[in-house]
Amino acid sequence: AMAAALMPAAELSKPGAADCLCLSLPCREKSGCAAAPALNLGDLDLTTDEFILDEVDIHIQANLEDDLVKEALRTGVDLRQYSKQRMEGMLSSFQSDLSSISSEIQTLQQQSVSMNLRLKNRQAVRSQLSQLVDELVVPSTMISPVTEQEFLEQLHELNSKINYAKELSFRETLACSDIQDIVDRLKIKAVSKIREFILQKIYSFRKPMTNYQIPQNTLLKYRFFYQFLLANERTVAKEIRDEYVDTMSKIYFSYFKSYSSRLLKVQYEDVADKDDLMGVEDTPSLKSRNTIFTLGQRGAVLSPAELEGPILIPHTAQRGDSRYPYETLFRSQHYALLDNGCREFLFLSDFFMVAGNSALDLFNSIMGKTLSMFLKNLSTYLSDCYDSIAVFLCIHIILRFRAITVKRNIPALDKYWEAVLELLWPRFELILEMNIQSIRNTDPQKLGVLDTRPHYITRRYAEFSSAVVSINQTFPNERTNALLGQLQVEVENFVLKMAAEFPSRRDQLIFLINNYDMMLGVLMERAADDSKEVEGFQQLLLARTQEFIEEILSPPFGGMIAFVKESEALMEKGQLDKLRNDEARITQLVRGFSSSWKQSVEALSLDVMRSFTNFKNGTSIIQGALTQLIQYYHGFHKVLSQPTFRSLAVRSELINLHHLMVEVKKHKPNF
Repeated sequence: AMAAALMPAAELSKPGAADCLCLSLPCREKSGCAAAPALNLGDLDLTTDEFILDEVDIHIQANLEDDLVKEALRTGVDLRQYSKQRMEGMLSSFQSDLSSISSEIQTLQQQSVSMNLRLKNRQAVRSQLSQLVDELVVPSTMISPVTEQEFLEQLHELNSKINYAKELSFRETLACSDIQDIVDRLKIKAVSKIREFILQKIYSFRKPMTNYQIPQNTLLKYRFFYQFLLANERTVAKEIRDEYVDTMSKIYFSYFKSYSSRLLKVQYEDVADKDDLMGVEDTPSLKSRNTIFTLGQRGAVLSPAELEGPILIPHTAQRGDSRYPYETLFRSQHYALLDNGCREFLFLSDFFMVAGNSALDLFNSIMGKTLSMFLKNLSTYLSDCYDSIAVFLCIHIILRFRAITVKRNIPALDKYWEAVLELLWPRFELILEMNIQSIRNTDPQKLGVLDTRPHYITRRYAEFSSAVVSINQTFPNERTNALLGQLQVEVENFVLKMAAEFPSRRDQLIFLINNYDMMLGVLMERAADDSKEVEGFQQLLLARTQEFIEEILSPPFGGMIAFVKESEALMEKGQLDKLRNDEARITQLVRGFSSSWKQSVEALSLDVMRSFTNFKNGTSIIQGALTQLIQYYHGFHKVLSQPTFRSLAVRSELINLHHLMVEVKKHKPNF
């Protein structure tokens, strides 16, 4: 009993501790141990880990005095049974607690999944509802004055709400009915403000001296206004479009009508008439109209700098007493049309949002009246026009303007360009055919005194042909080439008819060479060297020049030339012996040439230079004649060196060929 009392309470909970306690009790008490009633040890602390040996005596004494310990010592309780029950209770309690915790964790997990799903659903609903609410909410200050920048932004927002409300109305969304009335009223208010604003801008075009391009540029900044009307109020959109078409149609018509009439006041008063043709007799009136067949500076109208240069200001030209040919006025008028037409087409496509045929139809509804007036005025002018160069320049102005619109990708004026060309081409062909016919019908005997110098008709042809060829090179046209070919044939025939009026062949050749040379020189100033006209006259000039050289060499050296040609022909046949008995003739030819060739060459040179108006051409002919003379004399040497004539004593009197060439060079004229 003492041992048990000395054992600390913590040791009692260890395995075997109860056995020691039990064995220390008397045997009689052991026998009743099993049957002894269980003690209530609930208040006994068996779980402490602390074991302090200090003051052990005090603890022992305190434990022995404890009522529970006293009872346990008295009854002999088996502490192992107590420990087992205690542990089972504790484990059972732990198991129960763990089960409860597991159940709670499962419940919390289920609650978490449920809450997460509800959150996702709420977020999805919130995003859709927030968009719906944002789209449907209409601020009370949405529509501000049109002149403010905010109005354009608010109009975009209102348009978005209108479209969204339409979309939701098909889904039968109830919220649409709540805002439909407000949206409709705002739409009416916006349409009213836009209509008033645009119409005021259009009416401002009508003020005198107004630069309508400025309000047009303003309208382009608000192009969304018309887009809004087109989407929400087509009636008002059509009203604005019709008002714009009517206003601009009148403005363009009035402007171009006034401009065209004022341009005609600065045109040359002296213009060609039906009698001013290429084949008519030279008269004082025709001489004063030197630009009818001559291009001169008129071709400058086709240069890039002038073609797209500033338009003419009629009242300024009138103050300076300036006058212009028709093609200059035509260029100015149509460049103004080109510039305004391109600008207008781009504005219509941008502001009214049209493209393709719709854009062309809208453009024609505005410019159609003006274009018809242009065509009518042009037709009236052409009906009494006989200035073929003016018409041809107008054709090429239109061809170049058409190329500009193609480059700018503006098809608005394509049909107009074609209509203008359909008026110009037939008139040009008619005037050209009239000139061809006038040359064909020319009577040489009615053209005044015969003269070997270039004829004024051939000069007219040369100037005109070079003008047309030089212009046509940039935009080649087969119709033009065919007409020029006919004109050239008639001129060649005319030159031959005129040459036939001269009694001598020499004068005929001089006339032909002078005219061919003049026409070739004028053509080569403007036309390309490989043009058909240039090549044709080069061949004619070369043939007639060669014939003329033979003609002028014949009087002084004809005997020698005839002998050389005859001898060369017999040499080819091997019959040179037929001339064996011509010693006297040969002697005369050798001595005659040696004594007179210098005088003959000098006379020939003077004669040629007097006969040809072009010094360069005359020099070329003299050089050709001297070269041909040397070739003939070389042939003369060759013939006399043949066995048939080798024994002739006169051969020693022949001039050395090299010496002759040196002497001939001294007689070549220098200019």
